[in-house]
Amino acid sequence: MGNTYTYINGQLLLENDAKLLVTDLALQRGYGIFDFLKTVNGKPIFIEDYFNRFFNSAAEMQLEVGLDRTDLYQAVNALLEKNNIANSGLKIILTGGYSEDGYQITKPNLIIVQTPFEYHAASFDKGLNLLSHNYQRQLPFVKTIDYLQAIRLQPLLKLKQADDLLYHHHGEVRECPRANIFIIKDQQVLTPISDILRGITRGKILGIHLDGVEIKEQDFTLDDLANADEAFISSSTKNILPVLSLDGKPIGKGKPGKITTALNEKLLQMIKNY
Repeated sequence: MGNTYTYINGQLLLENDAKLLVTDLALQRGYGIFDFLKTVNGKPIFIEDYFNRFFNSAAEMQLEVGLDRTDLYQAVNALLEKNNIANSGLKIILTGGYSEDGYQITKPNLIIVQTPFEYHAASFDKGLNLLSHNYQRQLPFVKTIDYLQAIRLQPLLKLKQADDLLYHHHGEVRECPRANIFIIKDQQVLTPISDILRGITRGKILGIHLDGVEIKEQDFTLDDLANADEAFISSSTKNILPVLSLDGKPIGKGKPGKITTALNEKLLQMIKNY
């Protein structure tokens, strides 16, 4: 590390030289947004969709991006060209800016960070074990930098030998900290719609056609998940990953299911064709 370039406010700087002042509201109050996408063979996958969400998050948080979409795209491309990392994660961060009183939004700082990232197909078969947690994110439709709850509970995950958290609101399933959740029951694929972040990968899955299978947005409960035939999560880095258990109890047969596998193949094809 250290020899990768980072974009800050129009400049490409070596990672070790990329700095923000301590007066930034991101540091003072945790105020900021971000978005995250991956590049595959040098191509930023579904970048238009991520830009849509990024600009929407910025507007919801009263943050001025300072660049239009074309400029932002050029900034991303300049960084990709400079770093020349074929498969990577791209994080675009917008902070509350350098605030004199540590409370008012000022001119935001725009940062783009690139890190190498490889998708491993083997993780699909391994699947995930989830631990449920009663928690509702504030401003759930905005991709803020607030991951307090998820990070605070990492030691608990290790203790319970689970891979990730599943947030629910008094039994109503919401999402994972960095992924959306789907269940499959009687040829129906459902994903929650209330008080969640609408993931880009989630959106792509909703558009997939599978014969004899209905895919739709519909809220469901922890009980529905426990009694599902199959379950999976979706995210930019993980694509589709089967959920094999919830709170230590297997879901369905406790291994990746047929419909989950078929959806994953279609999604990987979509990414390859992009």
